[in-house]
Amino acid sequence: MSCFSAHSASLINDTETENLLTQLVAPIGRAANIPDGRLKVHIINSDDFNAFVMGGEDIYVYTGLLTQIKSPSALQAVIAHEMGHTIGGHMAQMSSRMEAELKRAMLIQALGVGLMVAGGNPSLGAGVLAGSSGVAQQSMLAFSRDEERIADDMGLNLLVKAGLEPDGFLEVLEQMEEMTSVLESKINPNRINHPLTAERINNVKSQIKKIDKDYVAKNAPTDKQKKDFKLVQAKLIGYLDNADRVHTLYPKSDMSDAALYARAIARMQSGNLDGARVGTQTLISRNPSNPYFYELLGDIDYQLGHYDDSVDAYEKSLSLQESAPQIETALALVLTERNKPGDKERAIELCKRSLLFQPTPLTYWVLARAYDGGLADWARAEYYHLRGEEKNAIKYAKLARKKLPKDSPEYIKSGDLLK
Repeated sequence: MSCFSAHSASLINDTETENLLTQLVAPIGRAANIPDGRLKVHIINSDDFNAFVMGGEDIYVYTGLLTQIKSPSALQAVIAHEMGHTIGGHMAQMSSRMEAELKRAMLIQALGVGLMVAGGNPSLGAGVLAGSSGVAQQSMLAFSRDEERIADDMGLNLLVKAGLEPDGFLEVLEQMEEMTSVLESKINPNRINHPLTAERINNVKSQIKKIDKDYVAKNAPTDKQKKDFKLVQAKLIGYLDNADRVHTLYPKSDMSDAALYARAIARMQSGNLDGARVGTQTLISRNPSNPYFYELLGDIDYQLGHYDDSVDAYEKSLSLQESAPQIETALALVLTERNKPGDKERAIELCKRSLLFQPTPLTYWVLARAYDGGLADWARAEYYHLRGEEKNAIKYAKLARKKLPKDSPEYIKSGDLLK
C-alpha cells in the first residue's frame, strides 16, 4: 500500500467496475468530509497489488489489487489507508511530475482491453475501455515507519467513522504478509525505514482492541455488493488474463455467475463468439436485470455482425443503467455501422450525452462517423487532440472552420484547438 511504480500501465474505463468502486469508497469519502460525488475512481491496468490517492479526491486502484484482494471490506481498508496518507499530509512529498503525467493519461483514455485498433481507427469489441497512453514510469515514496503507522491509524479511524468493517484492515495486511513473508524474513528491520508487515499487523490489532465493543459496522458491504465484487473480479480477469489462467481460476465445474462471466469474456477474447454468446445468455436468464450482461451480449453480437441484436442488447443495458457513457458510445458505434434511417441521429444524441460525463477519443471518433461536413471535421479534430496528435488536430480544426458557420459552437471550439 505504500511503495510502487506505475510501469507504463494504462488506465481502464469500465462502467460496472467504476460504479461498484464508487459505492464502496463513498462512505470513506463522507467520513473524510469530502462531499458526495467529489471522489473519482480511476483504474490502472497493472499487476501491482496497490492503490493510491491523488489530491485527496482522485483514487487510483490497480487491477492487480482488484483481482487479488479477498473482499470488498479489505479493499475499503486499502483506500482508507491511502486516504490516511492524504489526511496526514504525506502525499505532499510526491512528485508533481507524477501528478501531471497521471492527469495527462486520464485525458487520453481511448483504446480498450476489448477495443482493437486497425489502421489507427478504434472499433468496438468490449465494454472495458483502456487508456491509449501509458502512465509515466514513476515511483511513489517509501513512507517511513511513523508515516505508515499514522496512515494505518487514520485509515482505521476512517473505517470506524464510516461504519465499515475494521477487520478489513487485518484481512489485507495478512494477505500482504502471505505475499511478502519470504522476502521480509531476510530483511533486517533496523536497517530500513519502511515498517515490516508483521509490525503493521500488530499495530492494527492493538488499535482494533480499542474500538468500542458495541460498535456495529452499519455500512458494511451488502450481500449484493459482495456478489457484484466477485463479478467485477471475474470480468477483469476475463479481459486481462490469458485463457489458461481464466480456466484455472474458473474451471468448467464452477457454474457460479462469476465463473460464467469470466469464461464468456475469455471466449469472446479468443474468438469463440458462439460459446461466449451461450454463456452470456445463461447469465441473462439468471439475472434479467443486470445491465452489464446485456452490455457483454451487445459486444458479442457486434463482433458477430448481428447489428440489430447488438443494438437491442445495448438499448436494454441502457434502460437498466442510468449513467453509462461507455455503453452509450458502444451503442452509438453500432448504430453508425448499421446505418438505418434515424441511426446516425440517435448515435449523435448518444455521443453528446456521453461527452457530457466522460470525453474520450473514441466518442469523438464515433461522432465524426455520424456527422457530415464541418461537424465531422471538428469531431475528428477533438479526437486527435485527445490522442495527443496535434498535427492532425490542427489539420481538421482548420478544415472545420472553413465549413462551419462562424457563430456555431463547433467553429469556436475548433479555434480553441488552434491556440
